[in-house]
Amino acid sequence: MNNIKLVVTDLDGTLLNSNHEVSSRFFKVFKELQKHNIQFVAASGRPYYSIIQKLPSIKNEIIIVAENGGLIIQKEKTLLSYALETSRLSQLYNLVSKIKNTHPIFCTKNQAYILRASEKIINTISEYYSIYTFIDSFEEIKDDVIKIAIYHETNSETHVLPFVKHLKPELNVVVSGKNWVDISEAITNKGNALTFLQNELNINVSETMVFGDYNNDLEMLACAKYSYAMDNAHDNVKTTANFKTASNDDFGVEVVLEKLITKSR
Repeated sequence: MNNIKLVVTDLDGTLLNSNHEVSSRFFKVFKELQKHNIQFVAASGRPYYSIIQKLPSIKNEIIIVAENGGLIIQKEKTLLSYALETSRLSQLYNLVSKIKNTHPIFCTKNQAYILRASEKIINTISEYYSIYTFIDSFEEIKDDVIKIAIYHETNSETHVLPFVKHLKPELNVVVSGKNWVDISEAITNKGNALTFLQNELNINVSETMVFGDYNNDLEMLACAKYSYAMDNAHDNVKTTANFKTASNDDFGVEVVLEKLITKSR
């Protein structure tokens, strides 16, 4: 691991614990990564504004991959952005708005547009989408939509995916968590975002370390020699990753990074 120049980690279920918190232990490790000139990337299905709310003290010292690779920002500068084609948005709106017992969210760079949600659901969704506007029609969406996130209270893979999986391969449709299915342009995934960064930074696969837990991490895990599945990860992730680490509640990311720092000394 002495060659590592780039560390990339997912947030929910990976760097964040079950209370959606980043540990103080991570911030100590981060300072050590900086001393060794190792670039850190937070790569999440969350929007940009939600990611920086979790990492406010280091937001200008890291690279942020938001919306499953639909947006890459460094020091408030947008390096890459993929929006859904406006020509198909109306059709997608009509499709997802008809799926029963779901809560579609239209994700833009600066806010989310939420269709139908009770106060209870908003309390849950706002953990991820804290800046939002309620809408009743497609015409109320005024910004470029990077991703459509569909929330189901019990299981997205069972109750949402069957209604949208036919959109593949023209679009990227991915189960990004127990309660979430995300729809974006086909090119939009964390793997393509990571490949872009590797090319920009002149860093190769053998110099890259990645951590993930769910299906929206699969492509980026394939872009790193040192790919780690969390103990709490989806079975697909455990099959794809080259290594395994402890769960997000047992500091799985921090344990590996502390070993990396020790080896780099």
